[in-house]
Order: sequence, then C-alpha cells, then structure tokens
Amino acid sequence: MTEVSSQVKATLVKYGIRSETLACDPELADTAAFCEHYGFTLEQAANTILVASKKTEPVKYAVCVVLGTTRLDVNKKVCELLGVKRASFADAETTRALTGMEIGGVVAIGTPENLPIYIDSRVLEQEKVVMGGGNRTSKLVLDPKELQKLTNVQIIQQLAKAQV
Repeated sequence: MTEVSSQVKATLVKYGIRSETLACDPELADTAAFCEHYGFTLEQAANTILVASKKTEPVKYAVCVVLGTTRLDVNKKVCELLGVKRASFADAETTRALTGMEIGGVVAIGTPENLPIYIDSRVLEQEKVVMGGGNRTSKLVLDPKELQKLTNVQIIQQLAKAQV
C-alpha cells in the first residue's frame, strides 16, 4: 500500500483534509513525467516550491503552490510578499532540511507551520489537483479548496505567470 510521508499524513488528519493517495514510480515523480505517464494534465498539477530570500539575514522562506501550466513569479510577486529584494528557488538540500521532503514530492501539507504558504488563485479554480505526497513514491489528489484548511495559507492573485 502506498503511503504519504508521516508528517503529511499527520497534517491531513490534524486539519481534516480530504484526499486520495496514488502510488507513484519515483522515477516519474517530476511533474511533466508524472502527468504524461499517469494521465493528468499540467493544469491539474499543483507544484509546491520552497523559495528562499537571498542576501537577507535571517533568510526568509515561503512555500508556494502554482499550477504546472504557470511559472512562479519569484522576482516580483514573491519578493514583494516576503519583503525582500531578491529570492530564488531553494536548492534540494535546503528543501529537504527545512521540509523533510524530496524534490518531486514536496507538498504544502506537512511543511513547518511557521512558513507562509502562498497559493496562486488559479490553483483554486481547478476541480481537483494532484500534488506531492511528501516523498517521491506517492501523490495526493484533492479538491484544492481543502488547502485552505491549513492555518498559514494565503491565496495570492498573480503569484504565477502563464508559461509562454
């Protein structure tokens, strides 16, 4: 039986978030490969990205959720939200250290509660989304409105830009 990570499972229970779990071949955990193989569209894929400020002490972090058809606006929107001049995607090592999750399995559910979670408003327009399960061997499928049960969520207009 496929299991989400223990921290994701505990958060699902704590906040009463309804979802279903899918098994995922870890070699196919990255968005494009997953969608192609498992029959999801990129518009159904809600990617979770950890962003870190640069040249700011202490470093500020945010968890951002955007659709697979969009590109996170790190340089303007995320910097504005964090109140910093520069920010970038956190590297895999930082992501693992801060969230306990591997790239390809990162999900806002189960991230540290002191981190803000910014969700692009277009994510909530989807009927269902597929997200990481906290590891590379599982995915969650859920109504994205369920994410609003988390206490540190902010819905942001134009957090991401359409891919060209």
